[in-house]
Amino acid sequence: MRLHSLLANTALACALGLLSAAASAQTFPAKPVRFIVPYTPGGVADLSARFIGNKLADAWGQQVLVDNRPGGNTIIGSEALVKSPADGYTIFLTTIAHTIIPSLMPTPYDAVKDFAAVSTIASNEIVLVASPGVAAGSLKELIALAKSKPGQLNYGSAGTGTINHLAGELFAVAAGIKLQHVSYKGIQPAMSDVMSGRVEMSFASPIYVFPLLKGGKLKALGISGSNRLAGMPDVPTFAEGGLPGVDVKNWVGIAAPAATPKAVIDKISADVAKILALPDVSEFLVKQGLDPFISTPEQAAALIRNDIARFAKIIKSANIKLDN
Repeated sequence: MRLHSLLANTALACALGLLSAAASAQTFPAKPVRFIVPYTPGGVADLSARFIGNKLADAWGQQVLVDNRPGGNTIIGSEALVKSPADGYTIFLTTIAHTIIPSLMPTPYDAVKDFAAVSTIASNEIVLVASPGVAAGSLKELIALAKSKPGQLNYGSAGTGTINHLAGELFAVAAGIKLQHVSYKGIQPAMSDVMSGRVEMSFASPIYVFPLLKGGKLKALGISGSNRLAGMPDVPTFAEGGLPGVDVKNWVGIAAPAATPKAVIDKISADVAKILALPDVSEFLVKQGLDPFISTPEQAAALIRNDIARFAKIIKSANIKLDN
């Protein structure tokens, strides 16, 4: 009888907990929401967070306050999130950096266990661009050139461990070539040196290369993803060029503390999906060089796990260390 009573009470407590969580989700949010952004104001990630945050505020009838916490390769902002109450009233702008940093340096949190993925927001493919003076007009010709000069062709990135850097490592492995990485403090100085011919190539987001391609200051040889971009229909995908393994995508999304109620996570995710389907939101993101990227919490969590495993393998095999 005592066992029966204990089981009944346990079942009742679970049922009441589920009802409480559901009720909480129905009334969420009942106060302002803090949106932590691990970057300084003004960048693409920050602007995207503010735009989506304003849309969420309109939908919820509550303020969404952007809290910039830059520094420590996004660790400062990430730690601020995991130390916040897990009630949905603190959310976090997560990016692909979240899946790279744990393989480069110790973090005071677990990038999977301490975070609840909510959704993705936007993504962009990576374009391989070369200096006009490089004697290659296609992926095939570039690979042949690199094989004839092992380790002599350079590619610039926005810094060690960035997606630009890892895309280059992934490309080199898939193509069976050796490239020399040159680290810069940002993608703009890297692009300047590619244009001048100081380095032969780079892997960059489309928004940084579109105007340079139109002006003939760079040439595009390939792009990640399964489809060609509308803005550069003549540029083949890496898969079309014979490198199907170079599928690397830059993305941003939203996460919450791990113990946030599932019902609240699902509500935020559903509301974000509705916002991303709005024409003006799509138009804004495209102007930032991004494409709307809708996903469920489960899909976003799988993306994070897969990218962590993939980049850990690349970083280990290439023996990548952060710049001092």
